[in-house]
Amino acid sequence: MLTLGHVLEALTGYQSAGGPHIITDVVIDSRLAIPGALFVALPGERTDGHGFVSAAFAKGAIAALVQRDLPTPPGPDVLPGGEDAAPARPYHTLDLREPVTYAQASGLQFPVCLRVDDTLKAMQTLAAYWRSRLNPRIVAVTGSVGKTTTKELIAAVLSTRYRTLKSEGNYNNEIGLPLMLLKLTEAHERAVLEMGFYQVGEIRFLCELARPHVGVVTNVYAVHLERAGSIENIAQGKAELIEALPPAPEGMAVLNYDDPLVYGMRDRTRARVVTYGLDPAADVWADNIESLGLGGVHFHLHYRHEILHLRVPMLGRHSVHTALRAAAVGLGDDLTWQEIVEGLQALGATQLRLVAVTGPDGSLILDDTYNASPESVVAALNLLQDLAASGRRVAVLGDMLELGAQEEVGHRLVGRRAREVAQLLVTVGPRARLIAEEARDAGLAAEAVVELQDSDEALAYLGHHLRRGDVILLKGSRGVRLDRIVPALEVRL
Repeated sequence: MLTLGHVLEALTGYQSAGGPHIITDVVIDSRLAIPGALFVALPGERTDGHGFVSAAFAKGAIAALVQRDLPTPPGPDVLPGGEDAAPARPYHTLDLREPVTYAQASGLQFPVCLRVDDTLKAMQTLAAYWRSRLNPRIVAVTGSVGKTTTKELIAAVLSTRYRTLKSEGNYNNEIGLPLMLLKLTEAHERAVLEMGFYQVGEIRFLCELARPHVGVVTNVYAVHLERAGSIENIAQGKAELIEALPPAPEGMAVLNYDDPLVYGMRDRTRARVVTYGLDPAADVWADNIESLGLGGVHFHLHYRHEILHLRVPMLGRHSVHTALRAAAVGLGDDLTWQEIVEGLQALGATQLRLVAVTGPDGSLILDDTYNASPESVVAALNLLQDLAASGRRVAVLGDMLELGAQEEVGHRLVGRRAREVAQLLVTVGPRARLIAEEARDAGLAAEAVVELQDSDEALAYLGHHLRRGDVILLKGSRGVRLDRIVPALEVRL
């Protein structure tokens, strides 16, 4: 278990007597603090964690990483400004910017502030130190689309044999990944970590912290192009994971054969390369794919001379690639087919962003409002097409943000596919007007296209125009806030 002694050793560079005080958790949100926790006060433009140190201590945190001195607020029995009000005193503080003596480290008074130059860098340093003391096999997942679902399914497969830690939520950046590493214990045999990307060099840094053995790349699309600058930069950023892997046999790169930019990474690693895809030339591949709508997807999985007939509880044909990634990781870890299939079919592993709920008058709402890129919207439209509907197929599509130079072409691509799938197209936001325009130009009747400004207008429209048997897909970037629509329309059964 992580102790205060480990924290001091990591941040001072030498062993000290921080004592056997166990750090029960490391948090950056004071609301999540529990007795024994270490609170990291991160500065921010909107919220500064230093203003919540006292709240974390009140919940039982025994220490806080801070980068400025903090006064102790008066106790609750002292009226601020009153006659008996005592002046605010500093918290008990140990300055880690200076050499720490044995007496200082062993005589700490709790709760204590640990003063550093930069709390984020200190947390990252601590995470790298803690990772170096433990030896789980680390699987890292990156890609433009499908990271989280892939991470969940790989973890489900590995969990059939090993005690496995997996990234929580979207803990996939320079803040979230260190927090996940600090949740590792000696009991963990495997860890599946998600790595996000915004700019070149970011994943290389995350790999320096996590030191992964296995790297999985889902795909390279024009997501966050506005920040990345070019599709080439995105590919370079994802390839940093593959470049960071140790050589074979310890290292393994799991690459998408069907994506040329991902497959091209095979020459950039010393690790063993395993490919997956829908092409028989891939090492792990699938064919005879049949979408069963909300019942999942059926396909044949091929590996060497073996063929498995599988049905997995995942939505849409695109989820086959996710299953292949998880199977490839399991095969690389010498799991049996029984273990791999058990993991692939685990219902708990398929908590996709897309959720189906009951809407008004017996309609069905497909809630996929977490985020959006042209490729993920087309995949969602493909699922909409696969579903049997006694009413209309309704696509409610919002702006796709951060596409940069690909903004127009991406929205028009979605518009062409929407024309082929939807009987009613509702667009939300100024960029989504390009979807509407392209769908009309491709032949969708003008009366079947509705252009709205925001989620409030969309909710008002849908509340009055949905019919029995309709299947409604809601998909758009988070900034459009289509997620507000679903709770208002959902019928609780």
